Amino acid sequence: MKYLFFPLRAIVVFVFILFSFSSQAQLQPGNYLTAAMGIGYSFPNSDIDVSGSGFYAQGEYVHNITKWFGIRPYAGLVITSPDDNKNQQFPEDFQVTTKAFFLGGKARVAAPIPWVAPYFEVGIGASIGSFKTITPEFNIKKSGVLMHVPFSIGLALGRKHNFDVGFTYYIHDAAKQFNGAFAVGYSFPLD
Repeated sequence: MKYLFFPLRAIVVFVFILFSFSSQAQLQPGNYLTAAMGIGYSFPNSDIDVSGSGFYAQGEYVHNITKWFGIRPYAGLVITSPDDNKNQQFPEDFQVTTKAFFLGGKARVAAPIPWVAPYFEVGIGASIGSFKTITPEFNIKKSGVLMHVPFSIGLALGRKHNFDVGFTYYIHDAAKQFNGAFAVGYSFPLD
């Protein structure tokens, strides 16, 4: 029976040694610029199936403090138009749209795993623009500066984790909507 566990122990030791040699491929402390683009979406803060879609772009100044934690001031843009809701049970004038420039700061916690590092981000920011949330529950049209709460989940990919694929969201409670995006990004080292 003890000979059965020998291959398992050998595999665990091999993986541990391999992981320790490849630790250079983990997130490195330092400063970076990150550019991301993707498809932007707008949704109401309810279970109503009304949405908007469009364009999303964001730039970040990244300061990685450790291999697993970094601070990320950001600025970006989201522009969404009403989706075709003709096949829905709601009238055509129900819509959720956003045309806004946003900026703020967030923190990222990442698992320092070689080649594929899952991460989670959260922060606070402000959006400047116009927001429209017209649903059976809400009739909100706002322009100006609104506070938002950003959060993201995704994967940092590559040997140096300089490619980024993720879902990012901005909750605008005053407009009773949130914006989301599926985005792809790339980081440029500044050091």
